[in-house]
Amino acid sequence: MAGITGKDAVLSNYAVALEAPKGRSLTQDALRRLVANKAALVSIFILLAIILIAYIGPFFLPWEYDKIDWSSIRKPPDFEKGHYFGTDQNGRDLLARTLQGTQMSLLVAGVATGVSVIIGVVYGAIAGYFGGRLDAVMMRFVDIMYALPYILFVIILVVIFGRSPVLLFVGIGCLEWLTMARIVRGQTLSLKQREFVEAARAGGAGPFAIIFRHIVPNLTGPVVIYATLTIPEIIITESFLSYLGLGVQEPQTSLGTLISFGAPVAEAMPWMLITPAIFLVAMLLCFSYLGDGLRDALDPKDR
Repeated sequence: MAGITGKDAVLSNYAVALEAPKGRSLTQDALRRLVANKAALVSIFILLAIILIAYIGPFFLPWEYDKIDWSSIRKPPDFEKGHYFGTDQNGRDLLARTLQGTQMSLLVAGVATGVSVIIGVVYGAIAGYFGGRLDAVMMRFVDIMYALPYILFVIILVVIFGRSPVLLFVGIGCLEWLTMARIVRGQTLSLKQREFVEAARAGGAGPFAIIFRHIVPNLTGPVVIYATLTIPEIIITESFLSYLGLGVQEPQTSLGTLISFGAPVAEAMPWMLITPAIFLVAMLLCFSYLGDGLRDALDPKDR
C-alpha cells in the first residue's frame, strides 16, 4: 500500500489470513510461539507484577500517596518511619506516590489506547470497505493529520479545555488512531474480496453488518499488535506532558509528574528520580518486548 512505511508496513504484514499447522488452531499456534519467546514471557510476568503491586501495594503501606509527614520532608529511605523509598519535597511517601503514579500512567495508556483502537478500526474499516471517493476523502484527511505536529494538538487541547485526566485520556486517544486506520483500511480492501464476505452479501447482509460481523473480527491480529505497541507511546506522551506541567495535576500524580519533580534535584536527592524512573523504564521495556513477541507469534512468514 503506497505511502505506508515504518510501523505501518511492519504491522500490515501480520494481518493476512493464514492456516495454522495441522492439528493446531491459529490461536493455539500463536500462544505456543508466544510462550516460546522468553523475552515476551518474562515481560508478561513483570507487567503483571507491576500492575499487582501498583493496585494492591498501597493497601499495605503505612502512608497514603497524598499524606504529608511534616517531620520527614525530603528525607532518604527511612524504614523506621515506613518511608521505604524516601519522601518528596512535601514530605509525602515516594513509594506510595510512585504506585499511584503507575496506576495513573497505566490508566491513561489503557483508556487512550482503547479510544485510538476503536476510532482507527471503525474509520479504517469503513474507508476500506466502501472505497471510491469516500475512501479517497477519508484517507486524505488521515494524510493531513499525519503532516501536523501530534504533540502540539495534545498541548492545545489541554490548554483550551483544561488539564483533567479525562481530557488527557480522550485527547491522546483521539490523536493516536491514524496508523490503526491505515492498517485496517489496507486489510479491509483485501478481506472484502474474500469468499466469506461474498457469501454474507449473497445472504442479504448490509454493509455495516458485513464490516462489524465479518471483517473486523478477522483483524484481531494486527489490532492486538498495534495496541500493544501503542501503549508505551502513550505512556511516553503522558509522561512528557506531565513533565511540562500539562498532564496530571496535584494531588493526583503520574510517573511523568514524579520524574519532573525528581530531575531538578537528582544530585541532592537521587531517590526522587530513581524510583519512578525504574517503574517507567520497566513498563516501557516490557510492553516493547511483549509487542515484539506478539508480532513474532502472529508473523505469517514464520509459520
